[in-house]
Amino acid sequence: MARDNINDILVFFAVARERSFTRAAAKLGMTQSALSHIIRALEARLGVRLLTRTTRSVSPTEAGERLLQNVAPRLEEIEAEIAAVSDLGDKPAGTVRITAIDHVVDTILWPRIAPLLPQYPDLHVEISSEYRLVDIAAERYDIGVRHGDQVDKDMIAVRLTEDTLMMMVAAPAYFARRPLPASLPDLMKHDCINLRLPSSGGLYAWELKHGGQDLEARVRGQAVFSSLYPIRDAALAGVGIAFLPESLVGDDVRAGRLVSVMEDWCPRFPGLHAFYPSRRHSSRALMLVIDAIRHKG
Repeated sequence: MARDNINDILVFFAVARERSFTRAAAKLGMTQSALSHIIRALEARLGVRLLTRTTRSVSPTEAGERLLQNVAPRLEEIEAEIAAVSDLGDKPAGTVRITAIDHVVDTILWPRIAPLLPQYPDLHVEISSEYRLVDIAAERYDIGVRHGDQVDKDMIAVRLTEDTLMMMVAAPAYFARRPLPASLPDLMKHDCINLRLPSSGGLYAWELKHGGQDLEARVRGQAVFSSLYPIRDAALAGVGIAFLPESLVGDDVRAGRLVSVMEDWCPRFPGLHAFYPSRRHSSRALMLVIDAIRHKG
């Protein structure tokens, strides 16, 4: 029974962290009905409710939260020690889970990770493209990616890129019918393409810098997206002005497909960093991936 309890508790952790049977089932590769049966059986054996279920959400009860807070870290320590034993083998093995936005995955992470896989057949990589600020420890990711000033101090950070130049850009067709902006009041009169932040639900305020002063511009426009690629596409289509990293639109500007404006208002953000928890043991698989993606300049 003890072994069954451990397996079932791991299923409970997945449901409690995702706060959804649907998402937990997808992550575990199981059916929702199988998950529900396991949780009910676990609750029956323990004699206590672990989850509060409504038609819209799932959340841990007081007992469930205690299990999540006190038992999960100990099981993670066991997993880390098992990984350490596995690392005594000849080849790096295991799964490294990474979360980053799609543009970073496409242009930085995947090009650097892909060459590793043929060399290390026992290495597995799972990459999730997300725009929300993920708690990688709580959601069991091994690596996250953020700008250097956004990395928590208790994390180990490894630089991936030089500082990131931001650009305000629009298509020549857009500026054929609208004057080029030269100031913040000018910019506020333009159609701007916005980014919806998944964590807060609000619109991203453009972080500008002028004359040594940091400024936030809450721009307006007809189009709002939840990721960077559609914003670039909308800018190319002449919908309005976009605020995007040079790594995404620099080639378009150099080719004349987009026009850069208000360059003295565009800041450089601290370079992108991969970060991971400071643990007593970091697997060889994790260190292999970190070494592959780090900035070599």
